[in-house]
Amino acid sequence: MTSKGVSATRRGGFASAITHRVTVENANAHRFRVTLSVPRPAQAQVLRLPVWIPGSYLVREFARHWSAPTATQGKRRVLIEALDKNTWVAHCEGEEALEVSATVVAHDPSVRTAWLDSERGFFNGTSMFLMVEGRAQEPQHVLLEGLPRTWRVATAMPPVAVDARGQGRYAAQDYDELVDHPFELGEFWRGQFVVAGVPHEFVVSGARQDFDGERLLADTRRICQTQIAFWHGRGKPPHKHYAFLLNVVGEGHGGLEHRASTALICSRHQLPREGDAAQSDAYTDLLGLISHEYFHTWNVKRLRPAEFARYDYLRENYTRLLWFFEGFTSYYDDLMLLRSGRIDANEYLRCLAKSVNATLAVPGRHTSSVAQASFDAWIKFYRPDESSPNTTVSYYSKGALVALALDLRLRVEGHAGLDAVMRQLWQVSRGGPIDEGAIGDALAKVGGRSYASELRAWVHGTEELPLQDLLQAAGVRWQHSAPTVAQRLGMRLVESGSRLRISHVLDGGIAQAAGLAAGDEWLALDDWLVRSSADLLRWLPAQGRAQALVVRDQRVVRRVLALGTESEPAHGSVALTLVPWPTEPERAVRMAWLGC
Repeated sequence: MTSKGVSATRRGGFASAITHRVTVENANAHRFRVTLSVPRPAQAQVLRLPVWIPGSYLVREFARHWSAPTATQGKRRVLIEALDKNTWVAHCEGEEALEVSATVVAHDPSVRTAWLDSERGFFNGTSMFLMVEGRAQEPQHVLLEGLPRTWRVATAMPPVAVDARGQGRYAAQDYDELVDHPFELGEFWRGQFVVAGVPHEFVVSGARQDFDGERLLADTRRICQTQIAFWHGRGKPPHKHYAFLLNVVGEGHGGLEHRASTALICSRHQLPREGDAAQSDAYTDLLGLISHEYFHTWNVKRLRPAEFARYDYLRENYTRLLWFFEGFTSYYDDLMLLRSGRIDANEYLRCLAKSVNATLAVPGRHTSSVAQASFDAWIKFYRPDESSPNTTVSYYSKGALVALALDLRLRVEGHAGLDAVMRQLWQVSRGGPIDEGAIGDALAKVGGRSYASELRAWVHGTEELPLQDLLQAAGVRWQHSAPTVAQRLGMRLVESGSRLRISHVLDGGIAQAAGLAAGDEWLALDDWLVRSSADLLRWLPAQGRAQALVVRDQRVVRRVLALGTESEPAHGSVALTLVPWPTEPERAVRMAWLGC
């Protein structure tokens, strides 16, 4: 059947469209068969596969999952040769359609590439679909065939001719749209709701039968309703249909945004269960993930860095603005849970404190600005190592705190706050690319003055954000807890059974001064056996010296800890709570910000 309002003629027709046919070659071996059909190919037709997927800033070399490409024109074999790691050329004769077929191994359970087994299939176009050089702007079709008879299809890509299960032909206007619609395949749970006249569907794979789907739908609907109203008031969102594709696993958490959908992964314990009245922290985390990825529908998929006006799928696409597009989205994800009534103000402050503590826990905030961390995402964020806390800062967590600081600074000065800045950027850019100058202009428009000094210090500098003062001005108390033993010593510990290992040693701490190193396994403190951080806490003196015995490369190493020194932190994590009796100015700011 042909879907209403999406005709084959308007999408370029079946014969004239570049088509990517996907079949299940061997589910037990995790192999798709992908066949590209190119009408009117060039004599030397160049084909390329992306090396990264937008939203996940790392070169992932998808071509490593490809094997044995073959090419034909009709019944004639065509020579196809590799030019580099992800580029091939097919030597064609005449205008008869070129077909290129290859096996794609799909065994990545993440949201970034592709998965196939006997229970489920999933794929993103960037890891499956070749770009036809010179023709990326032409209509592109996906043809799904040969799926197991009980499987259904979920995607936000417009269907052209599909059966009741969703198997068949889908259409995209160009290559960018083609690879911006992931596909979920299998026997999944599916629910629907409508917000602002726009159909939304929620697909869940891998969940236990006792999960509360109706509650998940109702909570997600409230989040979507709140965000659409945030951006458009009573207007309509930019998407005509939206799909949440959730894969539920034993342990996992993450998401990847797309123009009209999101691919999500969560742990089974995060889903709500039928009969559970309380909202668990794990479920709140899942709702925060849903909120985060849906907010990206506006902030990064449409309102996006000028450098992303057109993606280059063949190499890194650098920007210094991820602090805004990921960080500000991280600020608003939990704030939207508060505004939609999914959490209260106290729970919101607990969520906000996580970003505060995640940032304060890394000495790298004194070394790298959040703008530089954005630029370095391709080499640092997705490749963390033992030195990462000392050399960089998260553009997610610190970017969220920059958003918080700007929001409160605007409100303390008597202005509308960051909400008005976001909507100003949307209106001025018409939901399109922006640069940092546009962000500065929007701040000035809302705040009535230049915020260049704040952006220079908070985004391009490494000084501490004035969060404690700003939160106090909003009627929120900033309190420090006693430091944990790991915080006292300036390190991070990993406990596994009866073994205690040092994973990170932080700059300026006691552990670093003593010569302890990442990878050391802690054996004893003075004459006492250490098997857990609780043992360390039990035997560690308040001051003076203590001898640490660790194993390093099969050798026992002794190091002396100098306790009670100036390098030892005076406090632990930060807790944020509402001031019981705020002043009238504090109450006014807090009411405008948190609604309480």
